[in-house]
Amino acid sequence: MADWDLKKLRILRTLHELGTVTATAEALHMTPSAVSQQLTGLAKALGVTLLEAHGRRVRLTDAAQLVLRHAEAVFAQLERADADLLGYLQGEAGQVRVGAFSTAIPALVVPAVQELRRSHPGLSVVVREAEAEAAYELLAEGSVDLALSLAAHAPTPRDPKFSRVSLLADPLDVALPAGHPLAGEPGLRLADLAGEPWIFGSSGPWSQITTTACENAGFVPEQAHAAADWSAIWAMVAAGMGVALVPRMALAGGLGAAGRGAAEGGTRGGHGGGVAVRVLHADQPRRHVVAAARRGSEGAPGLARVLAALRQAAAAQTPGDPTVQSS
Repeated sequence: MADWDLKKLRILRTLHELGTVTATAEALHMTPSAVSQQLTGLAKALGVTLLEAHGRRVRLTDAAQLVLRHAEAVFAQLERADADLLGYLQGEAGQVRVGAFSTAIPALVVPAVQELRRSHPGLSVVVREAEAEAAYELLAEGSVDLALSLAAHAPTPRDPKFSRVSLLADPLDVALPAGHPLAGEPGLRLADLAGEPWIFGSSGPWSQITTTACENAGFVPEQAHAAADWSAIWAMVAAGMGVALVPRMALAGGLGAAGRGAAEGGTRGGHGGGVAVRVLHADQPRRHVVAAARRGSEGAPGLARVLAALRQAAAAQTPGDPTVQSS
């Protein structure tokens, strides 16, 4: 029987993910020569060629791809074994580390933690804010146990390393200056705002979401100002500097006093203007929020309870019309 060395298999998997021996060595805190020696030893133990020269780099052979398919199943089974052992040892106690993007924390994670404090006080949840790409890097390296992100930036359902769970479809509403001619327009569509100056991030997920939503509505948004912080976006809209898409979750929790204060009748911005939040109708875009865990670990009692609490918090996010206008 071949010698399936787990340490060497993890090195092979990392090389497959990163593409070069140098990057693999840096990621695993090894020297390139040590990486090469370990993989040479694995190839000898398995009796197959794992790497072949490809220019100045190396490429995994078909045999290496076959080995990795079986290795992923082994790693998933070990995660399940860890989960079962954790349940036996910890029962109701333990710690779950959650990485989540900014608006998901007040809207989903905080309510979930509050519920778990009541129902499972021995279970500790540690929260770490991280945008999508960083969250999955943390998940892959074991720094967090659960990652919340948008589906567009999550691993695909076919990724063998992760299991993912859909949490909710978050509607995107539009924020306009309160005195805007379209602020009271019935049946407002995103396409009606094609000629407006827009406020959104200069890069990253929210920039992509805004541009994609507008392009799906038939136009390319003219970016008048760039901002990623919701309170900054809200203040600029209130000052009449442009319009912006706002996630319903941000209105429910993430905007905090910046958004909710204006919605309840206050004013924002330097010119005394307010903000009107309108629901888009026929062409309303949505962003899909998902949670992911390392495949096999989702059976751990603590992790399963956190996922259940997150689903409960997501279900409590009502899809009702949040149309508001500050004075």
